[in-house]
Amino acid sequence: MRLVTTPRVAFLREVADEFLSRTGRGRVIVAIDGPLRSGKTQLGDDLADVLRERGLAVFRASVEDFHRSREAQAEYGPDTPERYWRYGIDESLLERTLVAPFRMAGSTAFVTRGFDLARDAWVEPKWRTGPADAILVLDGRFLLRERLRERWDVELAVDGDPVDPADRLAYASSDPRAVASIVVDLADPAHPRRAPDGSGGDDDGPAEEAWADAAAERPDAD
Repeated sequence: MRLVTTPRVAFLREVADEFLSRTGRGRVIVAIDGPLRSGKTQLGDDLADVLRERGLAVFRASVEDFHRSREAQAEYGPDTPERYWRYGIDESLLERTLVAPFRMAGSTAFVTRGFDLARDAWVEPKWRTGPADAILVLDGRFLLRERLRERWDVELAVDGDPVDPADRLAYASSDPRAVASIVVDLADPAHPRRAPDGSGGDDDGPAEEAWADAAAERPDAD
């Protein structure tokens, strides 16, 4: 179904044109990174709608649905921004149940949700399959960290400086804006625009300052 053309939809059509011209056929994973509450989830939803408008098979997932439980996180030490940045996301679960099987195509099934963060509980997996040509739009914090970013075919980042302590650590280690192929400015969500690629700056200071800030804002342990 053809979407109503708004400035946001028109912009996302241009974004889709850009990366589809490079990815070709097969299974494609689009990763969207950005600071906490930056609008990346809604951006992922809207981008998926724009892709479906073209008759493409599109699946949606969020890293929020692949967390470790609080009990599992506690095995890595006190509840701190550093612990969340390093161990909050269950990257093994994400890889085993979504990324790897999605890549295999064919009849291999995958899940787009494995954990309910609000209930701190696993969810009953709903295994899905798709055609050989399909796109997964995945959003979440820390997706463009060094050890993960080679897993994605398209890397998008939402522009904006980190405010959350865990985000500060992530950006001090590797600013997603500096490695993304497309950086989106959502200062005016209704009128998004392209931000300069590699726009990550030094506003938060060197890594040592980010670590110090996070330590100062460290919550009490569970």
